[in-house]
Amino acid sequence: MADVLPRASSWDRTTLPEGDEKVKAVRDMFDTIAPRYDLVNRIMTFRLDVRWRRKAVAALSLPLGSTVLDLASGTGDMCIDLAAAGHRPVSVDLSLGMLRADRSGAPRVQADILRLPVADGSIDGVTCGFALRNLVELPRFFAELGRVVRPGGRIALLDVGVPRNPVVRFGHSLYFGKIVPKIGGLLSDPAAYRYLPRSVAYLPPADQMVADLQANGFDDARHRVFSLGITQLLTGTRTS
Repeated sequence: MADVLPRASSWDRTTLPEGDEKVKAVRDMFDTIAPRYDLVNRIMTFRLDVRWRRKAVAALSLPLGSTVLDLASGTGDMCIDLAAAGHRPVSVDLSLGMLRADRSGAPRVQADILRLPVADGSIDGVTCGFALRNLVELPRFFAELGRVVRPGGRIALLDVGVPRNPVVRFGHSLYFGKIVPKIGGLLSDPAAYRYLPRSVAYLPPADQMVADLQANGFDDARHRVFSLGITQLLTGTRTS
């Protein structure tokens, strides 16, 4: 399966790919790892990923029956949690492999989440789990959220973080940088899981992401961390 990844060395070189090269590499990477994506996630996070997603869904604080886009939805874990919370999820992903592995039962849409095929102000909420660092233009993504979310609608965006405590940061760096690639390499695609720890470099500082969300209509945008800072959550309400 590893040869499905075009130019897998893109993840191994000193400079991470950008632009169209990144889009293609990320899409093909997730097509490749879709069959064992959930298994590897559960093992490498000790099932904490389940707790983090549920916290994100709870942070939406939306009325029952709200229509929520789960962007970069993967195999549909977040959609399952959204449905359990009484919402109407829609699974949106660029990777056809991931959408085929989606087991949530939610409507599925293959789309670039920087160009969502929905009308302005038509969505009650948006979730996104661990995908911000895979996007080519994060400010453009935040602008797209401001376009599609209705006034009063909510967003909850999860991604990996970098712990502030130096001891925790060292331990996390060792585990994330050395152990996780070995787990992923044994169970799935080695190139993909070498990319994972390095991909954190794509993320801007938290205060910049909060400021970008505020500039796009989420005036109360907030940043918080879970599990000693190894995961971060951005939330916000679309103002009128």
